[in-house]
Amino acid sequence: MEPFVKLNGVVAPLDRVNVDTDQIIPAVYLKRIERTGYGPFLFAAWRFKEDGSPNPDFVLNQPGYKAASILVAGRNFGSGSSREHAPWALNDYGIRCVIAPSFADIFYSNCFQNGLLPVVLPEEVVRKILDLAKSNPGYRINVDLEAQRIWDENEEVSVSFQIDPFRRECLLNGLDDIGLTLQHDDEIADFEAKAAR
Repeated sequence: MEPFVKLNGVVAPLDRVNVDTDQIIPAVYLKRIERTGYGPFLFAAWRFKEDGSPNPDFVLNQPGYKAASILVAGRNFGSGSSREHAPWALNDYGIRCVIAPSFADIFYSNCFQNGLLPVVLPEEVVRKILDLAKSNPGYRINVDLEAQRIWDENEEVSVSFQIDPFRRECLLNGLDDIGLTLQHDDEIADFEAKAAR
């Protein structure tokens, strides 16, 4: 898993609440067994018209937001089914951080297992970031997981956030559950060798 330490990125404002995992990655695209290849289908029902052409009204299709690596959305982001494909699709598209007033619990947990940083901020701060990003396409912010701080160049936004210390360390070091287990590879091999006797 790719570590997350610091990010300076373009913000895409997704001014919607209750964005569920089927909207993030529709079920029709869940035929792959790899973690990659889902980015082209991220928000497919919103990004594309029925004929498959890009929907110019959707934020990620607009010039100032195509290179976004930070997504800011309304409350209860990632609700619905527990599919891990949702953070896979966001990551594969290039989104490394999602900011919202609240997240669905399973989606929130899945983010940490896949190198995606979910940041909970007060609703009024999220609204300010959404408004700044909407009125200034290409608007950038800094996200520093070490310092647990978010700010923009003009300090119009400057805010701290809290992440569980264990999850923070795992993200900083690029460790998912498998990576954590492999840190004890020698002990596991030793145990297995003794058990085989």
